[in-house]
Amino acid sequence: MGNLLHTLVSTSIFVLLGLVLFAIAFLVILKVTPFSIRKEIETDQNTSLAIIIGSVFIGIALIISAAIHG
Repeated sequence: MGNLLHTLVSTSIFVLLGLVLFAIAFLVILKVTPFSIRKEIETDQNTSLAIIIGSVFIGIALIISAAIHG
């Protein structure tokens, strides 16, 4: 039972850390771009921008998972 609790706590910490890093990455992307990302993706149907942002998130996810795995 103690091992399960330890696993749940460490998983929760890594989930929170990952969510915080994703939020920081998205805020950096919002600040760096000179245009409205929401307008470009929703109104102008700019799928290439959505693919780039998705690729950034996948890259961050790979970095986080590598750091967790050791």
